[in-house]
Amino acid sequence: MKHSLYAGVAAFTLIGGVAQADKVTVFGPWLGPDQENVEKVLDGFAAATGHEYSYVGSDSFEQQIRIDAEAGSAPNVAVFPQPGLASDMAKAGFLTPLSEGTADWIRDNYAAGQSWVDLGTYQGPDGQDHLYGFFYKVDVKSLVWFVPENFEDAGYEIPTTMEELKALSDQIVADGETPWCIGLGSGGATGWPATDWVEDMMLRTLPPEDYDAWVANKLKFNDPKVVAAIEEFGAFARNDDYVAGGAGAVATTDFRDSPKGMFSSPPQCYMHRQASFIPAFFPEGTVVGEDADFFYFPAYEGKDLGSPVLGAGTVWAITNDSPGAHALMKYLETPEAHEAWMALTGFLTPHKGVDTSVFSDPTLKKMNDILLGATTFRFDGSDLMPGGVGAGTFWTGMVDYTGGTPAQDVADEIQSSWDALD
Repeated sequence: MKHSLYAGVAAFTLIGGVAQADKVTVFGPWLGPDQENVEKVLDGFAAATGHEYSYVGSDSFEQQIRIDAEAGSAPNVAVFPQPGLASDMAKAGFLTPLSEGTADWIRDNYAAGQSWVDLGTYQGPDGQDHLYGFFYKVDVKSLVWFVPENFEDAGYEIPTTMEELKALSDQIVADGETPWCIGLGSGGATGWPATDWVEDMMLRTLPPEDYDAWVANKLKFNDPKVVAAIEEFGAFARNDDYVAGGAGAVATTDFRDSPKGMFSSPPQCYMHRQASFIPAFFPEGTVVGEDADFFYFPAYEGKDLGSPVLGAGTVWAITNDSPGAHALMKYLETPEAHEAWMALTGFLTPHKGVDTSVFSDPTLKKMNDILLGATTFRFDGSDLMPGGVGAGTFWTGMVDYTGGTPAQDVADEIQSSWDALD
């Protein structure tokens, strides 16, 4: 860690960062322990560059950053929880493009580098595309959770392809057991877990360009390609033999309760596809890595689409231009900026230059290996769609679909709702 800090200081001395020290204001979504963690990273920035900083966190970040930008009182750097809002603000002229060469650095140093460049590139007020966003702190969604003891007792192997995953599901059924626990219940947000399934299936059946076109409403929701991806989800969720409680229970089972079937004796199910946060809802005392574990939600061997990963993450952008703001964005390129948070908790990075032994948690290291193995990374699609679709008809449509409505009918309905927004 110390050697990289000295290297960082040397690099900033070379680019003159220390010579023009100023105070950098940072505004983001983190409060509590996460605020303490990001401030440790910013302490490293201050030590390496001579710039001072102040960080302010808010649980109403999305609303406040718009107000501040329109009032001319934006911070130097803003940390956006999702790229859609950053894109809107870039178009309105509230963001400053990142320094020349940043895109090349990301391509060379981030796993699936072009994906991260694409996700941070938005149209500016001049109508041209520029790189505005730098992704730092990422979450992985393409995970399947299981109980190792259950697999060992039954003699099951971890599948490494989608073909093997489906074969394992069939084997579990043949053994008189149930392979999957799936629950879509989430109060007013019921249906959202199914959107992650469909997004993962889009990335496993179609090239990333089609995924991008779908999120942008250029590949229509009721296109046969999208309908086929919905039906890929249905091959799991609408199969009574595959799901604990049968397909009819999928929409009414709360997503927080859904994985608990893996921990029953005998198990009610063997696998649960969900993002990295789900252990928070495992039975109390569950030790991840021992009592529960996970593997990468695999890609089809026969489709030659690499190893796509679905996830989310925070995008850092300059909202009030200054030399210190650019120095901070440059600092985020250093391994030490990532390793500082890796040594704490709740942090994943696609940076290929980090020392992954720094991770304080072996579970996070294993998730990070999945991220570093990605050939494509795409952001949660529903989060990038207009709210009326991504947090509206897509959710409700998936509930209808698991209840028996044909995929084409559901897709037609979702597309109609999108068209009505234009």
